[in-house]
Amino acid sequence: MNAVRAPTAHPFAPIGIAVAVALVGGATGCLLLPALPPAWGLGMALAGGAFGWVRGRRWFRFAGALVVGAALCGLHAAHSLSLQLPASMARADVAISGRVVQLPVHEPQRTHFLFRVDADDAIPAALRGRLLRLSWYDDRDDADSRRFDIAAGSDWTFTARVRAPRGLRNPGWFDGEKHAMARRIAAVGYVRSREPLARTATGQGVDAWRDAVARRIDAAVDGEAARYVRALAIGDTRMLADTDWEALRATGLTHLVAISGFHVGMVGGFFALLATGLWWLLPGLGRRLPRPQAAAIVALLGATFYAAVAGWELPTVRTVLMIAVVVVARLARRHLRISDALAYAAIAVVLVDPMAVLSAGFWLSFAGVAWLVWCLPDARELSLLRGLLASQWVATLGLLPLTVILFGQASLAGPLANLVAIPWWSLVVVPLALLGTGLEAVASGSGDWAWWLAARAFDLSWPLFDWLASSPFALWWLPEPRWFALPLALVAAFWLLLPRGVPGKWLAALLWLPLLWPDRDLPRHGEAELVVLDVGQGLSVLVRTAGHAVLYDAGPAVPDGFDAGERVVVPALHALGVRRLDAVVVSHADADHVGGFAAVQRRFDAPVVFAPRHEGIAGAAPCLMGGGWRMDGVDFRFLHPDLYFPPFRNPSSCVLRIETAHGSALLPGDIDAVVERLLVHRDADALRADVVLAAHHGSGGSSDPAFVDASGARHVLVSAGHDNRFGHPQAGVVDRWRRAGASVADTAGQGALRIRLVPDGIEVQGRRERQRRLWDATRRAGRAQADAAATLSYRPD
Repeated sequence: MNAVRAPTAHPFAPIGIAVAVALVGGATGCLLLPALPPAWGLGMALAGGAFGWVRGRRWFRFAGALVVGAALCGLHAAHSLSLQLPASMARADVAISGRVVQLPVHEPQRTHFLFRVDADDAIPAALRGRLLRLSWYDDRDDADSRRFDIAAGSDWTFTARVRAPRGLRNPGWFDGEKHAMARRIAAVGYVRSREPLARTATGQGVDAWRDAVARRIDAAVDGEAARYVRALAIGDTRMLADTDWEALRATGLTHLVAISGFHVGMVGGFFALLATGLWWLLPGLGRRLPRPQAAAIVALLGATFYAAVAGWELPTVRTVLMIAVVVVARLARRHLRISDALAYAAIAVVLVDPMAVLSAGFWLSFAGVAWLVWCLPDARELSLLRGLLASQWVATLGLLPLTVILFGQASLAGPLANLVAIPWWSLVVVPLALLGTGLEAVASGSGDWAWWLAARAFDLSWPLFDWLASSPFALWWLPEPRWFALPLALVAAFWLLLPRGVPGKWLAALLWLPLLWPDRDLPRHGEAELVVLDVGQGLSVLVRTAGHAVLYDAGPAVPDGFDAGERVVVPALHALGVRRLDAVVVSHADADHVGGFAAVQRRFDAPVVFAPRHEGIAGAAPCLMGGGWRMDGVDFRFLHPDLYFPPFRNPSSCVLRIETAHGSALLPGDIDAVVERLLVHRDADALRADVVLAAHHGSGGSSDPAFVDASGARHVLVSAGHDNRFGHPQAGVVDRWRRAGASVADTAGQGALRIRLVPDGIEVQGRRERQRRLWDATRRAGRAQADAAATLSYRPD
């Protein structure tokens, strides 16, 4: 008897796999554009693409879906950007009311949270109904205990100082402007705690319940495992520190700690079994609704509830949509392949929110399932061990290109760690954590024992993963590759995962090279490169020669808060391909220069550290005038301070001169005009430089006219935060440099600045100009100012 085969969907079906690929590709292509077309053009493209999708055949249908994806994503992006606060309200103090959404994060010195503003006529129109990202800081003198009353689902009225979202732009750095656009965040700011404020309603809703469950887990579970149980049970990762995420990334276990589709599928399966048992106990229910259909519906309801409890993260949404597709097929009594369900889920996600393709979770979630479905269609016929090994091999190789592109790293310990973690956590730890959550939903306190057991089971396995994470070979950081590296690596992965007997697989290894060993574009002998990182109101400069790297300052840091060393400098060094630092120069001990030093040293452990001798930097050698070194044909020399200079903090900054055969650069730290005149008097010729970093972020107390003239700089760089409270750089300072014939570039407007001293001349390029993005706040603000100026200058006849 011949086996009955399931009908195979046509690849160009109206909602088939090809259409899903086209929609995703169109949305992705739109977001790669440097700017959006006008809204009317996007609307016309959407209408034309929809006609081709619905009425076309084969490749015309594919092209129509591609245009629909691009146009729909463009309209969503344009709408999201239009929601953002106009420049006219920058740093405005506004009285608002609304509700705290999702889970607030309480830190030692601040609380930050998302806030949905009420649609009240008393609130400015630009903020009504909008989503804000706010912080509540402690007073300078003491802690403000009122901020701990900020709870999920609570209603508040207060005054906030707000501005449009704006982030830092660096190699390897989290793009805050992209994140704000994807989340539809209209403004960021902070609570004016000295103004009247009041909580008008306590926490309510699903998020409030999640917050209560998190506190219940803390009470039930002692020890450090509590924060992991919170993450596994309800997707609450607020208590996971940077070191925890480092260990998880090093062992490739991040996907198991974050709420994933597997968790939702497990919950859905449990509810399906529950419904099946109920229908078995009460056969009469089958006359109203057949048992298979009932089990599918109950599974969907349970999975949807748990996705809400987990905060509607994208992997959970993908799984819920897949379950929904299966349920519809089951109700219609149609057989459905997993690949079709995955395609339908992708189509639904893109149609509802095409900007979801900006999320790393979107790509890892859908690509991971797609690789497994394609490579292991008969996984059920494999033994448990063979299935685990095969799936781990497919997931590791198939997702490696995306992991490197999205995170700039690859976990070498990941395959081994997952062989232990996947069965143990998935079959023991996660079910116990989910069981505790389910019992807690039934009766408060009834899930404590399950959470306690989950913590004990977690503690049994974590020492192994902690040991693997501490290995220097656990994590492989990779530089930013060229655009063609990803498609070549995907082809290589596809080639290697083809069935046995396919010839030439060893050639696929060559296609990995642009991704795993990219060209770092290092200077040649006698050349140098400077990268002034965009660290906000602070300073950090990387100096590279042909084979060495020196870091001048490490950016700002706030105790128990933002650390530029951890969040900006270290990721940028990895993205630029810096494998080691040969020296670190700490210009002086102000927090905006030395704050990130500890984080940088923890990762790179530079063998030599220079600092002013009175600053108390442990293990640092003094940066005395006349000291220096030479490497790769480039000379480094300190011009200040001398042995007898008093400990004056800013004026004591290390002044470093870098001289190559093709030009020179001067890094003066935060010296003031008095020290600048001293340096001119001491040796004006030593100050001659093609590139000068404006002292003290371009403050009015620096860049003395005599110093400006002595340097003769052609390019002046300014490291300062956007719209900082000090007004750096001062307009008079910028004008002074420009009148002397120098071009001025600043990190606030251009992001990280890359300067190359090469035979063809000096090249200066900003990150924002080098990688244009349609969500770039600087370019959009510039266009808004130009439009406003044009409106003001227009005079009708």
